[in-house]
Amino acid sequence: MKDKNGYITMLHGAGGTVMHSLVKNYVVKYFGGLSNAEVPLDAMDDAAVVGDVVFKSDSHAVKPIFFPGGDIGRLAISGTVNDIAVLGAEPHALACGLVLEEGLAISDFERILESMLQTCVEVGVGIVTGDTKVVEKGSLGGCVMNLAGIGRRTMALENNLQVARQYKSDFAARWVLDSNLSVGDKIILSGTIGDHGLAVLSAQQGITFGSEIKSDVKPLNRVIQRLLGEVGGVVAMKDPTRGGLADALNEFSEKSKKGILIHEDKVPIRRDVQAACEMLGLDPFEVGNEGKIIVGVVAAKAEQVVKFLKDTDEGKDAEIIGEVTREFAGVAMQTSVGGKRIIARPIGDPVPRIC
Repeated sequence: MKDKNGYITMLHGAGGTVMHSLVKNYVVKYFGGLSNAEVPLDAMDDAAVVGDVVFKSDSHAVKPIFFPGGDIGRLAISGTVNDIAVLGAEPHALACGLVLEEGLAISDFERILESMLQTCVEVGVGIVTGDTKVVEKGSLGGCVMNLAGIGRRTMALENNLQVARQYKSDFAARWVLDSNLSVGDKIILSGTIGDHGLAVLSAQQGITFGSEIKSDVKPLNRVIQRLLGEVGGVVAMKDPTRGGLADALNEFSEKSKKGILIHEDKVPIRRDVQAACEMLGLDPFEVGNEGKIIVGVVAAKAEQVVKFLKDTDEGKDAEIIGEVTREFAGVAMQTSVGGKRIIARPIGDPVPRIC
């Protein structure tokens, strides 16, 4: 998709309908169907699967490069790792491409590298190759980077799929994919929404909200592997980044060809984030996150999944927020006042350059 003048706009990189149309109508148009990958480009999942290897490339242009709770380095490692992890794979190696702006302070560069190292230790995987370029001053806002990573199958994934098949005899998927949901599956959110987007917005605009809202950015691979191995029954997972919860749920619905009903009073959100969104006219369902997962799980294991997550730092605010239904197509929300409203896929994330 292109705008009326035929040029790329900021919306083309903001998640939501505009970005998805750009990728589908142009990138997939030219490169889709060229490989025999098990999960190919055409699937538009969070990563691809080639053989038994999960492969992901992820670029990061967050502005500013330091924000409450994180920085571009921690964001790049976490975002790439999480996109590998939500397919059920364990990250195995990373590559990093750095594009640095002339005039970036060496002390800031080192601060970013130290943050990346710390995050790699948390993940349990290292950067093994990469590339560095420098561009003219005033081009980037400090730096941008591309992280690529590979992941591999684990016994935890195999256990998870075996558990799912105990409850769904026709379940034949080899990976945890957006298209795996079926009627009756429960939808679980691991924690509060909107934290990352509001933290970046506060840094961009110099806004304070009467409290310190921090990004939730963190790697989730270890908790995901434990969830798969110790509980199981997970059929779909996403990290709701650009476009937030609304975009991620609509991806689930479109690819699985099923309706999803969520319950407003079950969606966890911090009071200060809710208040900030109301003040700014933002929908918290459309604001990006960088340390949360949405889990689609067979109904019989849903309570066990929530209990497991609540015992972890990453999932202490986890809730069952909805279920998959045959009653309608798309995503709808049961409101706290008793009615229902459609949760449409957003045009794009309302906060620019959050990742």
